Amino acid sequence: MKTNAARILDSLGIPYELRTYEVDPSDLTAGTVARKIGLPPEQVWKTLVARGDRHGVCFAVVPGNAQLDLKAMARLTGDRKVDTVPLKEVQPLTGYVRGGVTALGAKKAYPVYADETLELFEVVSISAGVRGTQILVAPGDYLRATRAKVGAIASPGGDAD
Repeated sequence: MKTNAARILDSLGIPYELRTYEVDPSDLTAGTVARKIGLPPEQVWKTLVARGDRHGVCFAVVPGNAQLDLKAMARLTGDRKVDTVPLKEVQPLTGYVRGGVTALGAKKAYPVYADETLELFEVVSISAGVRGTQILVAPGDYLRATRAKVGAIASPGGDAD
């Protein structure tokens, strides 16, 4: 199934692979997704929705085996303080549900910030915009498609277990 995120990559001429998996709504962790698609958790990236006190809503893209460092994120965005948005606000802001959030094709083109370790891999996995489908793409292509700014925004201790 082609998602808006896949269509955007198509329109940019970016090669990718769609990989589907069976969804367990009670376990949407990146670690579980990684096992189901056959990649290590550090190659399966999660897209979080955050809000800064100066610059507003943005996406934070971090490895599945890490968590977002809110202070580092604030430094990178130029905000004094950044918090993740409450879950009830994610879908109205992005058009995506938890477990299917991607920076590609969201309702609005919010700024995207990706952890610098993204560039360590030949391929990374990101949500295709729906639960049960991941996009495998070269990090450089993902950064180009999302116009992401790269920085050290992840810290150890994600939900990969």
